[in-house]
Amino acid sequence: MKLSIITITYNAEKFLKRTIESILAQSNQDFEYIIIDGKSKDSTLEIAKAYGERVNLLVSEPDKGLYDAMNKGLGLAKGDFVWFMNAGDEINDGEVVAIFMKVLAETNADVFYGDTYFVEENGTIQGLRSEITPHRLPKNLTWQDMNLGMLVCHQAFIARKSIAPFYLENNLSADIDWEIECLKRSKKVQFLDTVVAKYLVGGISNKQLKRSLIDRYEVLKKHFGLLGAILAHIKITIRGVKLILKKGGKYW
Repeated sequence: MKLSIITITYNAEKFLKRTIESILAQSNQDFEYIIIDGKSKDSTLEIAKAYGERVNLLVSEPDKGLYDAMNKGLGLAKGDFVWFMNAGDEINDGEVVAIFMKVLAETNADVFYGDTYFVEENGTIQGLRSEITPHRLPKNLTWQDMNLGMLVCHQAFIARKSIAPFYLENNLSADIDWEIECLKRSKKVQFLDTVVAKYLVGGISNKQLKRSLIDRYEVLKKHFGLLGAILAHIKITIRGVKLILKKGGKYW
């Protein structure tokens, strides 16, 4: 089995169905599908069970947070590649897995990445992440390109499991650290020239912004050193102010 798609859920009854149906819509179904639920108190688990014929593994138990749950999924995955598509997020269209499989056969790369649509709670598309945020997507991604933060949306990043580390469990920017570590360990990185995912805006890092900024600083310091992290945040601040002024008070 070449691919494991993993969905993390907790009290996600409002959004889980759209995630699962985007996965069921794939023309190529040659992948493992795992759902890790944090012992939801709403109808999330019932929704997941309704798709039991396609879900290869469903785990529902208390966890210590998002990244603890993602580590569980990573540890249980049997595929050569892992792809996190969490509750509320979607694979963009029914051909994305087929495109990934085709490009994998041609390149045998370790990391694959593409663009992402930002979507609102009602499913309305805001636009491409690479166009409405400062994160311009390079065609030849390296770990050094991550010096200003989350350049590639996590939902549009597929990594070979053998190079994928476990996530930092107490850092809200653990996904940035994870992508950098994967890129550092990869021998070949491949751009997927398509929109890979739809990302539901308003995640935990946006809701706990102050802590998220501190955690991002720690991640950048880990990989780029103290001076690199300070310079990066100066650049991020200047870039953000310019964008806010340009967009009349909005960051995106």
